[in-house]
Amino acid sequence: MPATCDSLVEDIEDIVSAQDPTPHDRLLARKSVVPRVRKRNKQDELTEDLQADSVIPGTQKIWVKTWGCSHNNSDGEYMAGQLAAYGYKITENSSSADLWLLNSCTVKNPAEDHFRNSIKKAQEQDKKVVVAGCVPQAQPRMDYLKGLSIIGVQQIDRVVEVVEEAIKGHSVRLLGQKKEKGKRLGGARLDLPKIRKNPLIEIISINTGCLNACTYCKTKHARGELASYSAEELVDRAIQSFQEGVCEIWLTSEDTGAYGRDIGTDLPTLLWKLVEVIPEGAMLRLGMTNPPYILEHLEEMAKILLHPRVYSFLHVPVQTGSDSVLMDMKREYCIADFKQVADFLKERVPGITIATDIICGFPGETEADFKETLQLVQEYKFPSLFINQFYPRPGTPAAKMEQVPAQVKKQRTRELSQLFQSYTPYDHKVGKRQHVLITEESFDGQYYVAHNRFYEQVLVPKQPEFLGKMIEVDIYEAGKHFMKGKPADNGKIHTPSIVRPLQKGEVSGLTEEFKPFSENGSALPAYDFWGIENYFSTSLLPWNLKSSRVKILYMALTVLTVITAVTMAIF
Repeated sequence: MPATCDSLVEDIEDIVSAQDPTPHDRLLARKSVVPRVRKRNKQDELTEDLQADSVIPGTQKIWVKTWGCSHNNSDGEYMAGQLAAYGYKITENSSSADLWLLNSCTVKNPAEDHFRNSIKKAQEQDKKVVVAGCVPQAQPRMDYLKGLSIIGVQQIDRVVEVVEEAIKGHSVRLLGQKKEKGKRLGGARLDLPKIRKNPLIEIISINTGCLNACTYCKTKHARGELASYSAEELVDRAIQSFQEGVCEIWLTSEDTGAYGRDIGTDLPTLLWKLVEVIPEGAMLRLGMTNPPYILEHLEEMAKILLHPRVYSFLHVPVQTGSDSVLMDMKREYCIADFKQVADFLKERVPGITIATDIICGFPGETEADFKETLQLVQEYKFPSLFINQFYPRPGTPAAKMEQVPAQVKKQRTRELSQLFQSYTPYDHKVGKRQHVLITEESFDGQYYVAHNRFYEQVLVPKQPEFLGKMIEVDIYEAGKHFMKGKPADNGKIHTPSIVRPLQKGEVSGLTEEFKPFSENGSALPAYDFWGIENYFSTSLLPWNLKSSRVKILYMALTVLTVITAVTMAIF
């Protein structure tokens, strides 16, 4: 007997017989079909929804908490932006959040104590926890970090992956360094989505790590050796920020003065490129620089700090007034070097604000050493002085040195604080007219906070039309840390932002073609083609794709996958 497959079918139409219903007959037959609706138990529906929410990434609420420096704050903004772009809801209410993302600081014991206590509190409330920042990067094996997912300081572009796995109950630790052709990079890309804490201020980290080996510093264990971003990347990021309504840029790193030494350039070269793209009325603030790396650039730095779009402000931490203590700290400069920097800039940049840091009670600090510190502060009367009691950080050489008694450290901290409070740096400015850039609201909500040419704080009336503007004010009152000004009669008001600033909580860095990923607060789920529990790798997220054709293909495949999944669910 011949098999049915022995006959050759020339065309698909050959398998349709005359007895088969025509398309018209099939259409009429479908009209007579009455669908039966299966009643569903409401409790079952609720259970199904809850189960789906618990495993589908991109539907949860996340609370992001950051401690520490402006570099760390920028990292926190990037992580929040990526999560929001993927569909997660970033909330300021920790109790309503499903997951806490805790971004830590390792500089001092109190900051780590707050971090550790927050982990404990989250666990007591049955919250999912992901930790980031310098503490877990430097000491990932700490007992209180066991079982927790960790995002390393150079892995913030993979925050979505880590959060996804944490929500599923898995523990993931990404602590590696980013390298290209064997060379360490500055970190994650600068064009990632971001939620700025203040939509008017962009924080740009120009490099990570440093060239020093200070005996008290734990941050070096986390951030490592110097690695700089290219000037082109940094200029592009600045341009993008201004296109999103930013009117003030902060350059930050562990040591801005060391920028570029690893890639054959330097800080002044970067700054001259940046000032070319700053709109009129917008301002740039330079971050902390250690004395050794600014000494060779003093002439150029003075010129840059006189530029009308750069604040005449520089943060140069001296840490102590004693050469003996500086040697024990391995700070690689002496007090004469610091004075050379301060004196040169004060002469060439009239009115410049020199901010500095002091550590009280470093191991081996004698009473004579401390007196030298008091003399230095008395001589320069720093308007901005950060006073820190010494805390021995685990794993640092200073922690093994003979410690100054706790009561002595406290006494010296009080004495230095009293000296700082004894002078008022702004009294002579009462009655003067100044241009100020208004960028935020005061802590008490009573004023707007502005800064003048020297990055001195000026409180102005809280009038909404002033926010984000540069205005003229008359100074009528001065305090220890601020001045108060009223808008000048017939004063000019300048709007530095070239476009409307983003709203608070709005994600920056999203181009139009990728905004569907974050519209209505929900992401398009990237279901696995093979029906497995996993999702597409977040290395394929739009901001991780470089080719525009690949990006379009990714979007098409994502939409096709969703349609396929919905169709299969229906039929």
